[in-house]
Parts: sequence; structure tokens; C-alpha cells
Amino acid sequence: MSDGKPKKVIFADILKYQNYKIMETLTIIYERLLRHTNTSFIRYLHDRVAWNNRLIGIIGAKGTGKSTLLLQHIKLHFPDTSKALYVSLDNIWFAKHSLSELAEDFYNFGGTHLFLDEVHSYRSWAMEIKNIYDSYPSLHIVFTGSSMLEIFNASVDFSRRAVVYELKGLSFREFLKYENDLELPLFDLDEILKNHRSIAAEITSKVKILPELRKYWEYGYYPYYKENRETYPIQVEQSINKTLNEDFPAIENIEYATILKIKKLLVTIAEMVPFTPNIANLSAAIEINRHALVKYLYLLDKAGVILCITEANQTVQTLAKPQKVYLENTNIIYSLAFQNINMGNMRETFFANQLRAKHKVNTAKNGDFTIDEKAVFEVGGKSKSNSQIKNIENEYIAADDIEIGFANKIPLWLFGFLY
Repeated sequence: MSDGKPKKVIFADILKYQNYKIMETLTIIYERLLRHTNTSFIRYLHDRVAWNNRLIGIIGAKGTGKSTLLLQHIKLHFPDTSKALYVSLDNIWFAKHSLSELAEDFYNFGGTHLFLDEVHSYRSWAMEIKNIYDSYPSLHIVFTGSSMLEIFNASVDFSRRAVVYELKGLSFREFLKYENDLELPLFDLDEILKNHRSIAAEITSKVKILPELRKYWEYGYYPYYKENRETYPIQVEQSINKTLNEDFPAIENIEYATILKIKKLLVTIAEMVPFTPNIANLSAAIEINRHALVKYLYLLDKAGVILCITEANQTVQTLAKPQKVYLENTNIIYSLAFQNINMGNMRETFFANQLRAKHKVNTAKNGDFTIDEKAVFEVGGKSKSNSQIKNIENEYIAADDIEIGFANKIPLWLFGFLY
């Protein structure tokens, strides 16, 4: 008998076994994470994602819950968990193996949905995902990455392939659900502007809203606050450091000395209330040129660390400087500027943060903000008057320390129900 055919069969079996062993490590991690994934609270974005698309991207700042969202989706929608595979591309496994190698083995073993987390940690992620998408027509891919990712400006054309979503931190509405198991509806901005009194009356009949808002400002933006409330401010600071030390170099060609300057810039912003940047003075203070400074402000904004607010006809990418700069959310204020917390800054940060999730937020010549280049808002306490925006069309006051508003004075907390 010829030994040709048996040798081929034996070789194929060995190869199959080796391929299985290659995937085994990642599969064990995947199954372990899946077992420990809680589905009692699902983020707002889950129901907005068109999960049937073959290539989906979910970007967002570190700590907003992208990984959990993927695992929850698998647990809820894949009775046969072997059809899906969740993998974080910052796993040391990829030091010796490629993403393309993983995709081929996963596909050959009958996998249909590949969930790739932290893609910015993998240098050739864009090219390999594009090749996997083109080579396996029945394979679905969902990837997550830093909000800094310039997906549509990458050298690989994703514009015809990927549908991309951004996951923000918890809204005030979501915090009430996560913290108190209080199910409350979301509202679009037009509903709030027109019917804020009846909406506020309904909500405040169910919860003491103002104390909950103060909790949210201090620790309610990142879902991981429940891990340890006492160490949460330290975790927030560590998350920002990780963004600067890992995400920035992975996406931009930035040296360590420059990272230190960016950290110095961030501390300066944290100490101002709010920070209206003088680019020339700031450039000198942190020893970088004007062009680089504007670029770093833009990158910090993209990374979900600060908010750069510009005039209505400008963008952070194109103008000389933003008109106002805030920390991205109130939890970062408590983490980085806990000895210099200004209530006016806190209120404006909350308003800008919640509105930017769904609307265009710009500075206003009269007032604090314009929204979608239509409505003008002044943000302040309960005694705030409309003197600065009087006689302006579509002018409103977002007032803190009130449960229910009147006329064009709307409770500030209600703008936390937009998503």
C-alpha cells in the first residue's frame, strides 16, 4: 500500500490539532470573561447598533464600557457561544501570532462572529481587518478602539465597509438606572425645551433628583465606579495616564518627553476655571510650539480627556485655538482638581458633556453655549437671570439647584436625559 494518502491524512490531523491549540488559550479567556459578564444593566448604545452589518466599529474613551458591551451582546444573542469569539488585541498572545492567523483558524472551526477589542494596540489592525473582511464573506467583525482612532482617515479605506459608533460615558439618566435601578425614559432636546415642566414633574415624583446629580458629578460617569468607590478617583487618574502612555503612542508618533509635556498641559487645564487658553503663554509654559499645542489639545479632546469648545464656524482641527477648554466630564474634575473645584465650571462641564453626545456645542457671543447653531444657553445657579441672553431668539437658561423650571428656565439636571 502506498504511504502517500495516510501521511496526508495524518498531517492534516496534526495541523488541525495545532491550530486548535493556537486558539485554545484565547478561547479559555473568552469563556471565562463571558461567565463573569453581568447583563442586568445594558448601555444605551447596544440597541442603536445595527449588529447585522458585517463590519462594525465602536470607539470611545477608556473606561466607558466597550469591552463589556461586546461580551453582553454575545451572552444575550449567541446560544452557541462557539460561533463567536471575543479577543483583546493587547493580549500577549499576539506577540507571536497574527490577527489574520486567528481569523483563518476561527473561520475554519465554524466561527461566524469575531469581536476584536482594543484594536489600536495592534499595529497593522486596519489592513488585516480589511483583508479579513474581504477574504471571508460570511464572517462578521466587530472591533473597538480608542476614540482617538482616525478610522476614516486611515491608509485603509473603511468608508465603504465599516459602520462606526461612539460610546460615551454614563449619562445622568443611565447613572440613575445603574445606581438605583430606576428606569427612566430618554428625551430629545426639542421635547425638553417644549415640555420640561411636565417631564421634570414626572421624574421628580420618583426620585430626589438634586442629591443624585451631585453623586453623578463626583463618581457616576465611568461604569467601573462600582468596583470601589473609595479608590475611584485614583482609577480615573490611572485611566487617563494609560490613555496618555499607551493610546497616544499607539496612534501618534509621540516621544516620552512629549507625553510629559501633554501631562503638564492637562494639569494646567485642570487648575483653571474654566480654561480660556492663551496659546502663546501656554506654549512657552510647557515648552512646545503653537502648532503642536493646538494638535495636542485636539488629541486630548478626541481621547475623551478634555472638551474643546469652538466658535460655531470653526473646528478644533482648523482654528488657531478653542475658545474654551474643559475637562471632559465632572468626574475628571474631582480626580484631578479636587482642591480647586468651582461650581460654575462644574455646571458648564456637565452641560457641555451631556449635550455633545448628540448635538453640536459651540461658544456663544452672548451666553455660554449655542447648540446646533440654533439655541443659546446660559448655565448657572437657580438665581441665574437671562440678562446676558435677553432679546435673543431661542434663548434658555440651564439652572442648577431647581427641580422644576418655568418658561425658558430649565433644570440643568434634565439635560442628562438626552441619551
